Amino acid sequence: MLYPKLSSVISDINAVAMGDAKADLLLKNCSLVNVYTREILPSTDIAISKQRVAYVGDDASHTKGEKTAVIDLEGKYVTPGFADPHVHIDQFVLPSEFAKKALLCGVTSLFSDPIDIVSVCGYRGFREFLNLCSNLPIRIFNVVPGGLPVDRKFSHSRTLSAAQTKAAIKLSSVLGLGEVFSWTKVTNRDSKTMKTISTMLDNDCIINGHTAGASGKKLNAYVSSGILSCHEPINYDQVIERLRLGMWIMVREGSIRRDLKEIIPSVLSSRVFTDRLMFCSDGLDPVDIDKYGHINYCVKEAIKLGVEPIEAIAMASKNCFDYYNMGRDLGGIAPGKLADMLVFDSLDELKPHKVFVGGKLVVSNGSIVTQIKKHIIPKWIKKTVKLKKFSENDFVVKCKTTVANANTINLKTEIVTEKGTAQLATKDGNVLPSPDKDIWKVAAFDRTYGSKKGTVGFLTNFGSQIGAFASTWAFHENDLIVIGSNESDMAVAANNLIKTQGGMTVVKDGKTLASLPMQLGGIISTDPFEKVSSNFVNLNSTIVDSGCRFSKPHLIPLFLPFLALPDIRILYSGIIDVKKRSYLPVLS
Repeated sequence: MLYPKLSSVISDINAVAMGDAKADLLLKNCSLVNVYTREILPSTDIAISKQRVAYVGDDASHTKGEKTAVIDLEGKYVTPGFADPHVHIDQFVLPSEFAKKALLCGVTSLFSDPIDIVSVCGYRGFREFLNLCSNLPIRIFNVVPGGLPVDRKFSHSRTLSAAQTKAAIKLSSVLGLGEVFSWTKVTNRDSKTMKTISTMLDNDCIINGHTAGASGKKLNAYVSSGILSCHEPINYDQVIERLRLGMWIMVREGSIRRDLKEIIPSVLSSRVFTDRLMFCSDGLDPVDIDKYGHINYCVKEAIKLGVEPIEAIAMASKNCFDYYNMGRDLGGIAPGKLADMLVFDSLDELKPHKVFVGGKLVVSNGSIVTQIKKHIIPKWIKKTVKLKKFSENDFVVKCKTTVANANTINLKTEIVTEKGTAQLATKDGNVLPSPDKDIWKVAAFDRTYGSKKGTVGFLTNFGSQIGAFASTWAFHENDLIVIGSNESDMAVAANNLIKTQGGMTVVKDGKTLASLPMQLGGIISTDPFEKVSSNFVNLNSTIVDSGCRFSKPHLIPLFLPFLALPDIRILYSGIIDVKKRSYLPVLS
């Protein structure tokens, strides 16, 4: 949702403030949570005109006209709308579907890093994603992905050229550069990375950071390059080192990592100023946003841990917009600010009774009360699994001996891997997996460019008694990943995803046990949120109930090609030892 510049409406809201013109909306008898003075102001009136606050005070009767809509809030609490300063919404559901859930949680602004849709569809996909984010009753700001390619030696993800990047940052909803998570490219002064950063700084753009593992001189070099935020700290020591260097910290509480309870108590005990602390999700799956909520959950949990309610609300609102240099327009309730406001019965439950965006009521009594635009999705972006039908032979690992020594990818968690070895039997020149020893075949195929080039290796410690699990959603590389106990089911699973043009599927004995179609770019479902959530729950529970060792198995194919983490990863081009930056043979 774009908004009129303050300069274009100053005469209008000035006139309303003086009583020379009348407000569009008048909220009476509010308990205003003022994030500027850190106080709650009872019996406050708020007058709104042209999407912005025109007057705040104990009596706004002079702004009331015949056409002014008046709502008596009877002492209910009014806060600024919440923001998620770093979230990936090019996952699971369309932006319009995510917007519904976010608004119900009081989140009126999302700062999106669409790195995965760009890795599949490039600049064309970036522009189409911006279109999907437009004309919704929520503010969605985007950044140019800052982490592609992850490693030029191995990555084959699409990205934006220098010319496309310059064009992108001129777009009204684009604020700058997304998380620069390959921070060694900064400390090593990689020429392309430094040129991109310079372009951002020259255009007064924000650059989001990602400094996991960086400290000392490396962290100093990173910060000195103009990158002033990080959502990766997992404890107080990492937080305070970054704060002391002038960084802003996004305390992460999302579906992959939850760091709030580790960080907040130490921040409180050390009496650190919270004006550079924010909450972010980094991404939420359908189950978690339904179960916990969004940024409202972060505020509630922070208050439980001892943060003063107004401080927690400021962390969820004012601090975010101060970081993004948008404090003139957003972040608080004051004259001239955009009227993004939440109404709460109490500051304990933090379930918004009403949500206003630009002075328009979008949520009331737990329901969306405004229309959500349905965008027309072009056919090309739903045809990104460019592969032909698979057969069992595509999953054969050839060997001339009766016994083979294999290098394996051992799962320590859904995300963390390590190198292993195994001795495996062969049959008819094919190295066999060993379900009894929990040794699986794992394959990666180039589905983005359609070369059908692929690698078949071996995976251990998966544990589930299924035939195959396949996914087209894999962070930043987006190969087709297939894990299987036999070649037949692996072929069926892969072919399922060719048919649906993306998603995740579970197969056993040739039958599909569960599926989550993701038709857009192979990473986003075009189905309604409720259907996606149901499919997601069924897929994970099917794998877990069949004996998987991990509670969130959908993360396994998501991270198997992820080059930003050690130790062993798989791409269509081969098995990769990330630390050594070298290929590892499948058979040793």
